[in-house]
Amino acid sequence: MTAETIPMARPVFSRRQVHAVAACYFVASFAALGLPPYFTEILPELGDSTARWAGVLYVVPTVFSAIAAPMWGRLADRFGRKRLLLRAQLGLAVSFLLAGWADSLTMFTAALVLQGILGGTFAASNGYLGAALEGPRLSKALTLMQGSARAALVFAPIVVGTLSPWMSPHRQYALLALLPLAAALLLAALPEPGEGATAERKEQAEPVDVAPVAALRRLYALEFAFVFSTVISFPYLISLVEERLPDASAALSGLLFALPHLCYLVSAMAVHRAIRTRPRHGIALGFALIALGLAGHGVADTLPTLIAVRLLLGAGLTLGMVGLSVLAADCARGRAPGGMFGSLEFFSKAGAVAAGVTAAVGSARFGPAAPVLIGGGIAALTVFAILLPPHPRTRWSH
Repeated sequence: MTAETIPMARPVFSRRQVHAVAACYFVASFAALGLPPYFTEILPELGDSTARWAGVLYVVPTVFSAIAAPMWGRLADRFGRKRLLLRAQLGLAVSFLLAGWADSLTMFTAALVLQGILGGTFAASNGYLGAALEGPRLSKALTLMQGSARAALVFAPIVVGTLSPWMSPHRQYALLALLPLAAALLLAALPEPGEGATAERKEQAEPVDVAPVAALRRLYALEFAFVFSTVISFPYLISLVEERLPDASAALSGLLFALPHLCYLVSAMAVHRAIRTRPRHGIALGFALIALGLAGHGVADTLPTLIAVRLLLGAGLTLGMVGLSVLAADCARGRAPGGMFGSLEFFSKAGAVAAGVTAAVGSARFGPAAPVLIGGGIAALTVFAILLPPHPRTRWSH
């Protein structure tokens, strides 16, 4: 029996335990997602007066998280998912403390490198849940985890901005280190997946029907394409809004940025119920709406049209994320979840890094509308790839 196909009697977590894991990820993500938008204010305090390194430092944790995620996933399968999830939370706390205490650009950069290497709470949380749940219960839990990420992305910058008059964003890193520490304390009370399985249940456990490797590869490719086509619009959206709506306030620009993520928070569970038995159709429709929404960004020049294309992008983002969660749950059957979700995180982070680099180059050469048009083109091509008849041995759903 290989490490990739392990039959196991998985104890079923209660809804409260799943919600506890999602809540821990939400609070631990506050500094990681809420403070990078304020790098332009942090870096002048560290000697970079023009904040010229902000773009590079923005992706530093992502790059090192992509490199480290598969390794941490395999270690979780070997030494215990709960232990490695606790390690990820404590690793975030240490890196945030170092970032808050940094007194030079070099030390701050080293703290961000450590954040990427020692963190990885999303992949660790998914691997932990994947060891205890399967099928629709796992895909629903993964959908909830994505909701935690969206919620942190929306609310964390608001909280950081609210605290800024009393404490600089730089020093808030040290304050927000308390959040992953609190999450670790809560997670310590949760069981290790597999502890609740009795000897009788383990004997009765039968080898499961594992999804073919081709399905896993397709999942990785779709994850990369999805993250690339959506994240590419993030860095320069505010510039695009300011270009199209010169009188727009910062609050309005922030709301337009948040609209797609708010769509996910409102509708993700309903979408999960609708497409959990046909994820291929949901993902194809999601990429189509992303392509249309991003193309619309290229021509939208009034507030109503910008709201419309942001909502269209939000619908596509929701369908795509939920569909990918269903596929991930299907591919996790019988596989060691730590390694699988660690590898999935690698492709997700790789897509984000590629999107950031492409957005920077495209925006510098062709203006702030270039990233959304490039992302729309990639999404449209992915729709055609999805609609091609799958290999006979590739399964899209249960």
